Amino acid sequence: MSSSKIVDLKELAQVLARRRAESALKVAHCHGVFDLLHIGHIKHLEEARAQADVLVVTITPDRFVNKGPGRPVFTEQLRLEALAALECVTYVALNLTPTAVEPIALLKPDVYVKGGDYRCAEDDITGKITDERLAVESGGGRIHFTDGVVFSSSALINSHFAPPSEDLARFLRTFKASFGFADILKYISGCRPLRVLMLGETIIDEYQFCSTMGKSGKEPILAAQYLSTEKSIGGVLAAANHAAAFCDQVQLLTELGSVDSQESFIRERLDARIHPHFVHLAGAPTMIKRRFVEQYPFQKLFEIYVMDDRLPRAHVAELCQELERLLPLVDLVIVTDYGHGMLERELIDLLCERAPYLAVNTQKNAGNHGFNTVSKYRRADFVSISEAELRLDARNRSDSVEALMKQVTDQLMCRHMVVTQGGQGCLSFDRRDGIVHVPALTQQFKDRVGAGDALFAVASMCACQGAPASIVGLVGNAVGAQAVGVIANRESVNRETVSKHLMHLLK
Repeated sequence: MSSSKIVDLKELAQVLARRRAESALKVAHCHGVFDLLHIGHIKHLEEARAQADVLVVTITPDRFVNKGPGRPVFTEQLRLEALAALECVTYVALNLTPTAVEPIALLKPDVYVKGGDYRCAEDDITGKITDERLAVESGGGRIHFTDGVVFSSSALINSHFAPPSEDLARFLRTFKASFGFADILKYISGCRPLRVLMLGETIIDEYQFCSTMGKSGKEPILAAQYLSTEKSIGGVLAAANHAAAFCDQVQLLTELGSVDSQESFIRERLDARIHPHFVHLAGAPTMIKRRFVEQYPFQKLFEIYVMDDRLPRAHVAELCQELERLLPLVDLVIVTDYGHGMLERELIDLLCERAPYLAVNTQKNAGNHGFNTVSKYRRADFVSISEAELRLDARNRSDSVEALMKQVTDQLMCRHMVVTQGGQGCLSFDRRDGIVHVPALTQQFKDRVGAGDALFAVASMCACQGAPASIVGLVGNAVGAQAVGVIANRESVNRETVSKHLMHLLK
């Protein structure tokens, strides 16, 4: 029975060890996702079996498949069963880690078999083929590349499975007529050497998870049972972590409170590539946005701001002095302005006068009462705001978004602009291409907190390099699609995952 071929990975290592002790057994090993099993896979596996006496196949578990939202199409159990049904496959096991290095080290195959498209290590955007080769050779084995015709599961899924929307399918057809993945990869790779300064307010995102019990017996209020608390760094800190996933040199300038500063918590969670510069606000706490959340289904009930934004900013001169010191050291300044008082006139004037490339995101929220609009900057090279924030700035509910974008880009002399529209995607502008609508890449949302910051941080770096409007919007949406799949800022976007999502999307 094919089900008997499905073996726990550690148990499989023991089985192979026993069989090797009984005879001079040669083992071939293949690893992959095998999401949509097709003739290309079968020919690849048959060639692999010809290299040895037994063929073992390990697969990537669902939680580590990084081909974008909605992937894998088939669950890990179904993928195991499909492979086990093939006559050429001897054993199948589920890997428990993100890469093949661990099962290779455990199983010590005589031959590790990869498709011919991995023959050139420089073409592997993950860089994992080199690690896999070293793991195979360390165990005394060799790597073999098959020569059969290469079929792509992603290309077949893109061609024959319905995309998230017809708008996206239409956009991708037009996009692929002018660009390929190599064009996108050029700008993603171009983020690495950029010298970036992140500037903006620190926020600690705190989630109080609870279970609602119903109306209080004595008062007309909702009662809930406390379950747990989770904290993550937010605001400019989260945006800086997103930037550091793509860029090797990130400076961070922000203010912390002198009361309950949270500095140790923050430093522990900042990416090692970030060089923080903290200015302390006397008499105030570091801002916390505390959200009370129904754990299942995930539903926010209420929010509290822990802050004191009424205090005079006696340290503005210190912020300006530090900013003046940092500006000559960077290529790009990314400003996340949440409207809680840090970005005062002196600081904004200095940015507008001296920033080499200025990217600005101004957000409306309950704490700034609509006073925080992008027009308080007299110059910006790149702006990223939501449609609601654009309309608030223009005090205009009725005119087209495109007309309002033209108004703002002319006023601020913007080279690039992105206006986010939630589930509809975004509108991306540059002066060469005009306005391009880039549809959303997913309709699966866990939590939208921080998704706009992630999009803004990475899109800014692409725009700074002069990327076309459609590439800025597409890369931004890919980053946003990853970010909305994460609760709060539990983890930063991953450069490799974003790249693989885009690569598979364009097959």
